[in-house]
Amino acid sequence: MSEDQFEEDLDLSSLSDDELTEQMHDDLYDGMEDEIAEGTTILLGRGWMPDRVLNDALVGGMNIVGVDFRDGILFVPEVLMAANAMKAGMKILRPLLAETGALPVGKAVIGTVKGDIHDIGKNLVAMMWEGAGFEVIDLGINCPVDKYLAALEEHKPDILGMSALLTTTMPYMKVVIDTMKEQGIRDDFIVLVGGAPLNEEFGDAVGADAYCRDAAVAVETAKKFIAAKRAA
Repeated sequence: MSEDQFEEDLDLSSLSDDELTEQMHDDLYDGMEDEIAEGTTILLGRGWMPDRVLNDALVGGMNIVGVDFRDGILFVPEVLMAANAMKAGMKILRPLLAETGALPVGKAVIGTVKGDIHDIGKNLVAMMWEGAGFEVIDLGINCPVDKYLAALEEHKPDILGMSALLTTTMPYMKVVIDTMKEQGIRDDFIVLVGGAPLNEEFGDAVGADAYCRDAAVAVETAKKFIAAKRAA
């Protein structure tokens, strides 16, 4: 019996809670959307609370994906597949989480800066943050300062994430941060920046709280800053 055939014949509902959670970690890793949706439904049917399904089955699985992405074992296409599988589970959980009043880990607004239309890195960060239990508002590409400010006002997030892939658009991050300073709101938000041409020195120079090298680092950094903010 081939492994593929075994996968097809595997009845998720016949697994114990622990086995099913383990299997869902594997299915997330392999980007299997239907199986993740089915596993999520089965666990809810067994009386699991939505936040437990989120944390144990989905976030637990995405953590493994994040570590392997950071270590160069997985690459962008695989991570995008895993994130899409995660979305299939989140689609079922999101309305239930809202009903139970379960708080997200934190809230983040993210967008690529004005003049820049690159979004693969930004999308990856948004998906990985969502995979780590954050509520994410994605503003898309080519975002002028007004769009960022309006989103901060409307959504009152913990984090503002800005991305750029062109050396010519990088300086726009400073425009956004300087405008936040002028309006006296800079200290209300954790500002994280990222993108291929950036580095730590640049992040410091524009006044960001941190520069994130990749999506896995963005998750670790966001969690660390949120924890510090809550502790304060």
